[in-house]
Parts: sequence; C-alpha cells; structure tokens
Amino acid sequence: MKEKQSFEDDLKRLQKIVEELSSGKLTLGESLKKYEEGVKLSQSCSSLLEEAQRKVESLMKNDGKYTLEKFEEEEEEK
Repeated sequence: MKEKQSFEDDLKRLQKIVEELSSGKLTLGESLKKYEEGVKLSQSCSSLLEEAQRKVESLMKNDGKYTLEKFEEEEEEK
C-alpha cells in the first residue's frame, strides 16, 4: 500500500513529470506511463484542494463572520 504523500510532494512530482514529458526524450511507452501517473497526481491534488476549500467555506459563514462548525472528513477509498 502506497503511503499517503503530502499535497506539496504530489505537486512537485507532477511538475517533474511535466518537465520530463516536455523534454521529448521519453519513448512513447514511457510517456504514456508518466502521463497516467500525472493524471492520478492531478486528481489527488484536486481532491485535496476541494477538501481544503470545503473547510474554509465551513469557517466563513454568517456574513463574513468567522464561525467554527464541525467538519467531518470523508474517508478516502484506495
């Protein structure tokens, strides 16, 4: 089972993949594998950003006044 990486680690890896794909030095097969990994990382980052946005929105309510409401995190199925 893969250990869960941080958003920052996933973003750095995604940037590295973009550089590798842009270099033009990969074979077609390597490019496809990198692209697939990049899509998965992109989805993971997007999911983490959406979760952070929900948390911020739960803090910002009632005409801009800060309120703290219980936030239940969704369990990730992997």
